[in-house]
Amino acid sequence: MKKRLLIILLGLFTIPVCSLYAQTYAKPLTLPGADNPWLNSQLIEPAALANIMMANGAHQPVILNIGVVDDIKGATHIGPVGNNKNLAILKAKLSATPKNQMVVFYCGCCPFAKCPNIRPAFAELTKLGFTNIKLLNLPVNLKTNWIDKNYPVESK
Repeated sequence: MKKRLLIILLGLFTIPVCSLYAQTYAKPLTLPGADNPWLNSQLIEPAALANIMMANGAHQPVILNIGVVDDIKGATHIGPVGNNKNLAILKAKLSATPKNQMVVFYCGCCPFAKCPNIRPAFAELTKLGFTNIKLLNLPVNLKTNWIDKNYPVESK
């Protein structure tokens, strides 16, 4: 009888605990940034960009730093495009660029899911009619995904 009572009490205790756990995790898990405006094919890996840069061919991309971090070698520093002044600078810098030219942009300040700059820049490049837009895939930040791998940066 004591054993049966213990099992019933244990069951009564377990059900509320499990329901609390279920309520805590009721939302489906989604990947950060799963609703990003770019396609996976529009991401360029750091190693791929570094290889293109080292090839020194005639078809070098336009590289834009739209954040506050260090400049990749050859990048034009625009600054954070979360602010309208820098968004205007971005437009001006690209005014004479052919629409089919590869334009690579990056921020690198923080993980993609939190970045205040990459989405406005992507939207603006798309609105301007660029057809070969690439976002440098820096899921953590510029230091981790570029500098620590000894890819080229501008010397200070």
